[in-house]
Amino acid sequence: MNMNQLFNMFTRLVARRAMNWGINKGMSTLSRNKGQAPDAGPRTPQDKAQSKQTQDMARKMRTLGRMTRR
Repeated sequence: MNMNQLFNMFTRLVARRAMNWGINKGMSTLSRNKGQAPDAGPRTPQDKAQSKQTQDMARKMRTLGRMTRR
């Protein structure tokens, strides 16, 4: 194995880990309840539906991210 192959292998490894970290960080940010405190009071049905929709989208994006990394 020459130096170029080692460098390419190491670069791919670091890039893959950075990409996975970024995707996971973004998905956790999307799936979190944005700006609402736990004691923010009763939520409207519209808020609940939007939260559910956001969680569904985050789940689909995680699946898509896994598929594109293969």
